[in-house]
Amino acid sequence: MLKRTPLFPVYAEHGARVIDFGGWELPVQFAGIQKEHDAVRQQAGLFDVSHMGEVRVSGVDSLFFLQNLTTNDVSKLEAGQCQYSLMCYPNGGVVDDLLVYKLADDSYMLVINASNIDKDMTWMQQNLTGTVDLTNVSDETAMLALQGPHAEQILAKVTDAPIHSLKTFRFLQDVNVSGIQALVSRTGYTGEDGFELYINQHDAIKLWKTLLNAGQEHGLLPAGLGARDTLRFEARLPLYGQELSKDITPMEAGLSFFVKLDKGDFIGREVIAGQKANGTPRKLVGIEMLERGIPRPHYPVFVDGKQIGEVTTGTQSPTYKTNVGLALIDSAYSALGTELYIEIRGTQVKANIVATPFYKRKP
Repeated sequence: MLKRTPLFPVYAEHGARVIDFGGWELPVQFAGIQKEHDAVRQQAGLFDVSHMGEVRVSGVDSLFFLQNLTTNDVSKLEAGQCQYSLMCYPNGGVVDDLLVYKLADDSYMLVINASNIDKDMTWMQQNLTGTVDLTNVSDETAMLALQGPHAEQILAKVTDAPIHSLKTFRFLQDVNVSGIQALVSRTGYTGEDGFELYINQHDAIKLWKTLLNAGQEHGLLPAGLGARDTLRFEARLPLYGQELSKDITPMEAGLSFFVKLDKGDFIGREVIAGQKANGTPRKLVGIEMLERGIPRPHYPVFVDGKQIGEVTTGTQSPTYKTNVGLALIDSAYSALGTELYIEIRGTQVKANIVATPFYKRKP
């Protein structure tokens, strides 16, 4: 039986095409991926991301627990601030990537990937030390993402909270959004400005309709998983199971910025520190096709007839109409401009290595 978010009943009203996504029945598109992608880049899009997991961490040893569990430095967070981080296995492979929110001293919220909720909870319980309480609040929490250059204007119409002054990776708690209590975070997964709103699941449909109504004059559209994937990909934001996995380390994925080796010990630190000092055997790179063809996940990558890796994500960029991808390859071949070949349905098609991200929002 597929799981459904609290917003499932309204999908049909917008003509959603629904798919099985990691055991969830979710919309891959509403009006169409290209149209939704363009709306987020130029106006605004509204995503149902209520399938994501939320875990409360509390207790006097919460900071110590999270410092050992994650790669980023949680001690740097102030209340009202969040950070991107990763949980790793002792071999450096990634358990999951996540956001860590500091709600107050000794009180945090972790936002984890939907398909990893059970695995992550087990991992956290196995590594629990000291006086710490873990509470999985995923089922009672809904999450909407309002993304795009008009997101602030739209949200400002339905709340008196000072969102104009809210900086990236900061959040406000107990915000009144048209009578709905929300945690409002200036974060997202699209490469655009925007907000993620955490609410009680019972308020999800009301907030969805409130935001769509407020955003109508600003070109706000409901957006599905298809546009979410193309948007995050253009911005080179990783997807667990593709750019990250138990077999791919943060260093290989190019996420060293979110690994703070000087904070002290954490799970996976020894291997990751070795990779930082000595280099990684593999590296995630951007590729652009020089001949006709679209790189897709798991397509093999070759140089001089030798397979050197495989594509992790690839598509035709909706913004630029170029055929581009990300590939995890042997580091020896990772220099910009290196010519290589992607095997597409049995034929090797020419490509080269290019700089990423493919898209970067103008300040």
